Amino acid sequence: MKVCTDACLYGAWLANHIQDQPSITNCLDIGTGTGLLSLLLAQKTACNIDAIEIEKAAAQQAKENFSASPFINRLQVFQANVNDWQSNQSYQLVFSNPPFYEHDLASPDAKRNLALHSSALTLEALFLAMNRLVEPSGQLSMILPCHRREAAINHAHKLGWHVSAEATIYQTEKHKAFRSFLLFSQTAKTPSVEELFIQQNGVYSKAFTALLKDYYLAL
Repeated sequence: MKVCTDACLYGAWLANHIQDQPSITNCLDIGTGTGLLSLLLAQKTACNIDAIEIEKAAAQQAKENFSASPFINRLQVFQANVNDWQSNQSYQLVFSNPPFYEHDLASPDAKRNLALHSSALTLEALFLAMNRLVEPSGQLSMILPCHRREAAINHAHKLGWHVSAEATIYQTEKHKAFRSFLLFSQTAKTPSVEELFIQQNGVYSKAFTALLKDYYLAL
């Protein structure tokens, strides 16, 4: 199963924010890929999680990963384009690790473009889909490159969503920020804001270790 450190950290961060919210019983993972985020949240919560993935091979991998996990009875994957997808289920949390690149040079590989480029799912389309599928009192969340943070917040505001929690992610104390973790609600309030370093002084930081120690065997 392909994983990347920033996605693992995001999943652990999001799970940490919602695990003590019993009102969140049904979640939707948009663009699940191989199912990593859904599995991370399933480990820390009792939520039922539906996962959508447009690319056939990735959706099949997610299905296999879900089937091999102890959480299979709470996880379900759909191969679909979320722009067209309908659900009778209501969700208290909709989250996404969306395509990172918009208006950037695309790869000749069509499958890689679906995974990394947002021609199939722009930020605006993502927020419209999230807004359509989440309960009015629910929450939205996503991981993005830092340079897309402001655009995401602007799209959210247009639909009545406000940042309730945010984390800025750095590889080390010597690097510039490279990821933003965002959690939105429809209640305007002073958000929880933090900076997270993956490594400090050449080792995993205390904050990173605290979030991921229950997922990483080596921590």
